[in-house]
Amino acid sequence: MYRFLLSPRWLGALALTLVAAAVMVFLGNWQLDRYRGRTEVNERIDAGLRMAPVPLANALRAPTGGAGTAGPAPAEDKVWTRVTVTGRYDPTNTVLVRGRTVDSRVGFEVLTPLVLADGTALLVDRGWIPPAPGGATAQPSVPAAPTADVTVVGRVHETESGAGAVARRDGLLEIRRIGVPRLAGELPYPVYGAYLLLDEQTPAADPVFKAVPVGHANNWQNFGYVVQWWLFAVMAIFGYGWVARREARRAAGIGSTPASLDRAAEPTPTASA
Repeated sequence: MYRFLLSPRWLGALALTLVAAAVMVFLGNWQLDRYRGRTEVNERIDAGLRMAPVPLANALRAPTGGAGTAGPAPAEDKVWTRVTVTGRYDPTNTVLVRGRTVDSRVGFEVLTPLVLADGTALLVDRGWIPPAPGGATAQPSVPAAPTADVTVVGRVHETESGAGAVARRDGLLEIRRIGVPRLAGELPYPVYGAYLLLDEQTPAADPVFKAVPVGHANNWQNFGYVVQWWLFAVMAIFGYGWVARREARRAAGIGSTPASLDRAAEPTPTASA
């Protein structure tokens, strides 16, 4: 009944079906890996909010190069670690990160190097401020940083990709994305290979700054893709089986009405007048 499946046509269809199903399973597994990776990131973000701060050295290795160089990037499991560190801000090398959105408003994030006792520096994201009147790119008035020693508590944030060029406007550095290695080249000291997203500061930060929110990765979207691709793989194999069964039933005459019965059921032609 199913011997037709051994014909070249049906063997070719089976091969295409199995290849398509294998590709769909592979894509589902890939999305599953992404789901797990994003879930781990979300868990680290949540853990960073809850944990007590640790010394900076517990999360980041100090830079060992000369001025204008960046240190090593943090290990994956150290990103979002909450740390505490003491130093002095260097407001002469403040960085404005333009085009940043908080509460549906476009403005600037302000990064100021925190120079440590050993002469190295850590870029601290002090928060978000709105632009000056005149548009989203109008340079704001940056609140003054404390001039004495300051102790900050924040979470380690890895460098961002696609930083683009660094410009200096009215004495301040400007950049589109927080690319630590790119910014390090503009600074007169070695810089840590990540920046700090400020949570607390002693003495207290200026109230003009708004905390930069941290968004969680949409891991459930990836989980939905996992289900989708695996379901497509099952549907492909099921579809092949369904078509093969229909072909076998057709060849065996199962489910079809004999032609003689069809003709008997037809109405008798009426003689024309």
